[in-house]
Amino acid sequence: MSIGNSPEDERPFEDVSEEARPSVGRALQQARIAAGLTVDDVSTATRVRIAVVHAIEADDFAPCGGDVYARGHIRTLAKAVNLDPAPLIAQYEAEHGGGRPAPTPAAPLFEAERIRPERRGPNWTAAMVAAIVVVIGFVGFTMVKGGDDGGKENVADGIAPTESASPTPKTKKPADPKPEPSDSAIAAAPQDKVTVQVSAADGRSWISAKDHNGRLLFDGLLKQGESKTFQDSSKINLVLGDAGAIDLFVNGKKIEDDFQPGSVERLTYTKGDPQAG
Repeated sequence: MSIGNSPEDERPFEDVSEEARPSVGRALQQARIAAGLTVDDVSTATRVRIAVVHAIEADDFAPCGGDVYARGHIRTLAKAVNLDPAPLIAQYEAEHGGGRPAPTPAAPLFEAERIRPERRGPNWTAAMVAAIVVVIGFVGFTMVKGGDDGGKENVADGIAPTESASPTPKTKKPADPKPEPSDSAIAAAPQDKVTVQVSAADGRSWISAKDHNGRLLFDGLLKQGESKTFQDSSKINLVLGDAGAIDLFVNGKKIEDDFQPGSVERLTYTKGDPQAG
């Protein structure tokens, strides 16, 4: 009776390790999962198509297009998942005979990858060019139409000077002479009341006017050249949205306060001499 190891115990340990070692695709898949990456993440980082990544992880290297490209993909994917590519490439060559078959022409493989980014969305450049052309055409049409209307107005303006010697530009200031007649009218107002005239001489302004009881006399926009006159038995309260554009006449006298353009002023005027409150 012999004492020793049985024939089964004499099997070389290399065979056990070979059987326990995962395949190339399985090793890449396990490393990717351990790194917390998806197939889409690896495809984006390596520019290896998603279908090829799935095939390699299933140990199907046919979509690679040959051993040369298969080794290149294995090297690229191994680096992406933090594996040493050398043992995996050696394992691949051992499992596939280590031969180097004639490489498949590279043009169809990489041409497909070049085409892929062009199909991600619509051609925005062409759409932007078309939109710009439409905008330019609309602006040009508007300018031509405006030029025709301006020409008609110029012709009409040109006829007027033949009948009067005054230059045309002087006819475009209707706002200046209005305060004078209103000033004389204010001077004739009853002395037992407060009379306030608001004139938008230098631009438009929002104004609000109330009597001594707080009743609203006016609240709105006063356009350039327009005037409003308010009377009360004792007091007028004003709010001027743009005091710099307003001329004020109180009880027949013009208020000479230096209001700034755009400033909002709250004023109160009573009988007798003008007094701002």
